[in-house]
Amino acid sequence: GDILDDYLRTDGVWLLTRNKQFYKTNNEQECAEKCEAERNFTCRAFLFTRKKLQCLTLAENAKMTVMFASTDAVLYEKRIYLLQCKRGIGTDYRGTEAKTRRGIPCQKWAEEIPHKPNYTPEKYPSAGLEENYCRNPDNDEKGPWCYTTDPAMRFDYCNIPECEDQVTHTGEGECMQCNGEDYHGELSRTESGFECQRWDAQEPHMHGFTQRHYPGKDLRMNYCRNPDGELRPWCFTTSPKKRWEYCNIPRCSTLPPVSGLGSQCLSGKGEDYRGRIAITESGNACQRWDTQFPHKHGWIPDRYPCKGLEENYCRNPDGEKKPWCYTTTSSVRWEYCTIPRCGGTEQGIAGTNNVPVQVPLTEECYRGKGQSYRGTISITASGKKCQAWNSMFPHRHIKTPDRFPDADLRDNYCRNPDGDSSPWCFTTDPNTIWEYCNLKRCDDHTQE
Repeated sequence: GDILDDYLRTDGVWLLTRNKQFYKTNNEQECAEKCEAERNFTCRAFLFTRKKLQCLTLAENAKMTVMFASTDAVLYEKRIYLLQCKRGIGTDYRGTEAKTRRGIPCQKWAEEIPHKPNYTPEKYPSAGLEENYCRNPDNDEKGPWCYTTDPAMRFDYCNIPECEDQVTHTGEGECMQCNGEDYHGELSRTESGFECQRWDAQEPHMHGFTQRHYPGKDLRMNYCRNPDGELRPWCFTTSPKKRWEYCNIPRCSTLPPVSGLGSQCLSGKGEDYRGRIAITESGNACQRWDTQFPHKHGWIPDRYPCKGLEENYCRNPDGEKKPWCYTTTSSVRWEYCTIPRCGGTEQGIAGTNNVPVQVPLTEECYRGKGQSYRGTISITASGKKCQAWNSMFPHRHIKTPDRFPDADLRDNYCRNPDGDSSPWCFTTDPNTIWEYCNLKRCDDHTQE
């Protein structure tokens, strides 16, 4: 297999690390080979920068040091050093458990107090005898162990959970179609072996992914799910140091059943629209989904096989209010498209349920401080997508619809509930809590 299969990839991050070596390489595979051959330290990860073609082999990984955003960098971490579970008797366990099954802290392998060890880093350089982490250098049938800091107990075994199989065979849930939005299996460990946090719990991580906010997403127990259109199912972990991680669920070998040809007109939010309109509502031509120019983006067709990202056609892969596309105009990143609505069927159904069919008004400006703004813009001035007001992810806040009942805090639309200078929103970027919205003040002479 590919040498990179043993690594966990994270785009756009950098590690603050002391032990590193610089190399010049042409690609990630060559950088991985440098990591495997590293003799200055134990290489747990490497960073590769696309522009400079620079390779940094690292002694640390994200569990051991600080991680921060860096657009051009790609981080690859060796999976074996991220696993918190053991396979078989755990001779290759390289996790960070450092206490025995009775809760006694482990003695460092390089120290001789209170016990003089037979197994030391010098004698067994490939056994991973670092710090005071539980290890199995002697192939003990009972699994990883350590010397203890209790003078009365020389050594004891550690309580390391077994790694689950990649799949729990639960009929329909043993593999995933598309990006796993419909996965209903019972896998409850991440790809690094972390146990998943229950969806109805707020510890150790607070979040907004609850049954109430996502009623149709089957957020039961602590099973891996994909409620928000990620690349594949994921979960929050029970480790305070790791907020969330993907789960390792294989893609089904059979293709999902094709439901017709997809809609050629706008129904609902247009997520099933598969027509060929490729121009935005202001007349800009759409950028092809399989290109990164003029706008770099993450909606790559190969990653999202069931979203219909063909050519440069308008689509709605992320649950926006209607189909959209990136534009070929460098100054306009993306815009909605004008798609004709489907015939009267939808209105008839809505009418029978006494739900009014709302025609969104294009209110593109605000008056005064914008406290009366009720438009549907949901993008900030720098182009970030707004976080829903009733969500606590990625930012926890108190500006909720319950606390501000008159502020019309619907969906993720820009609003001004607190008398700020103009409409704003929390963003879906974990590094930016909030921003003002991409709105202009209305001309004073504009009629209401």
